[in-house]
Amino acid sequence: MSDFTPQEMMTIAAARALSNDDVCFVGIGAPSAACNVARLTHAPDITLIYESGTIGTAPDVLPLSIGDGQLCDTALTTVSVPEMFRYWLQGGRISVGFLGAAQIDRFANINTTVIGDYADPKVRLPGGGGAPEIATSCGRIFITMKQSTRGFVEKIDFVTSLGHGAGGSDRLDTYGVETEGPTLVITDMAVWKPGPETKELTVAALHPGVSRQALAESCGWEAKFADDLEETPPPSELELTTLRELHARTKAAHSRAA
Repeated sequence: MSDFTPQEMMTIAAARALSNDDVCFVGIGAPSAACNVARLTHAPDITLIYESGTIGTAPDVLPLSIGDGQLCDTALTTVSVPEMFRYWLQGGRISVGFLGAAQIDRFANINTTVIGDYADPKVRLPGGGGAPEIATSCGRIFITMKQSTRGFVEKIDFVTSLGHGAGGSDRLDTYGVETEGPTLVITDMAVWKPGPETKELTVAALHPGVSRQALAESCGWEAKFADDLEETPPPSELELTTLRELHARTKAAHSRAA
């Protein structure tokens, strides 16, 4: 199955990063699609946790929000939000957190608060929600977002969620955060990984059909490419069918609800 969209490639590449043993804090949107594709394909025993307190959820359709009834109906159990954050998240019991971003810098710091000056912004965004805690308390962080110069910027307008700070060991030395932080940034063009020492994001793999030049032109800083740059394997028939059927069920369910 050769025809797929950049969005589908991004979602499937993100899904592949998850394993059967992961306990994953799931964000709404593309992260939710990726996590559920993983659950429905190679990682059936993954534990999906949503911010509303649902643990071990297995939705048949993608939730519209963290309050979607699908999550509670299919969860193994549901706990209070304070328990979710204090015991599960801040207690170090979640291996992977999946986040999105409006802006990201070369050290994977995230802005979801404002575009422009905080006191007089051009755009006021949804804000952090639980993302700042997720970014510092989960073992690792995966970030999914569309590749563009509007999103990949030299300096973000507001630090909502900590990535690697100023790079290197700044996350630990300055902020005292011991978790790994962002280990993958998956876009509709490529897979990025932080350098082992500098923590600067580096292109590890380009998606099929994406050139170095196109990637460089979509980034607000001078993008670095790994010496052993790879090409992301295209979606398999199973991965693509699973994702499309998930979206089709979701569209049908939400249309009936409306």
